[in-house]
Amino acid sequence: MSRIDCGENADLLLKFVAGRLDSEAQVRLNRHLEICPACREFAGGQKTVWDSLDAWEMAPVSPDFDRRLYARIQGEVSWWNRILAPFRPPQIRKGWPIAAAAWLVLVAGIVVVDRSIMVRPAPRKTSIQVESLRPDQAQNAIEDMEMLQEINGLVGPASAASKM
Repeated sequence: MSRIDCGENADLLLKFVAGRLDSEAQVRLNRHLEICPACREFAGGQKTVWDSLDAWEMAPVSPDFDRRLYARIQGEVSWWNRILAPFRPPQIRKGWPIAAAAWLVLVAGIVVVDRSIMVRPAPRKTSIQVESLRPDQAQNAIEDMEMLQEINGLVGPASAASKM
């Protein structure tokens, strides 16, 4: 005879109570139940449950059950639909003219303000740049200026008028 481990064979006990074991396994389990109070209690509880389920009779369903069920389902409103209800088309259509007018006023205001605040370029700041020159460069520059003055004096207004 093989030994039955009580904690690991709950599935075997359930099959026994449901009558799904072969005759040899049923005989072995009956012998085990005679000596094991824990398995006997488990099997007795399961037998009570199975007997209760077999004795239970379902109440007859009324002929208009389906119609009432579908009417109830149609009547229920989900939380999402409750949130979106104010934004459904009938309510939105009432607000379109107001929303369009507000949008036009906003756009016109932006255009007017944008034109009144035109960005004008900042005036250019001119700066004088002073370069440092070596003394010989300064001397050359002075000599060049003196030479230009002499030329300018030779080709002055009097000499220009006499050539004409």
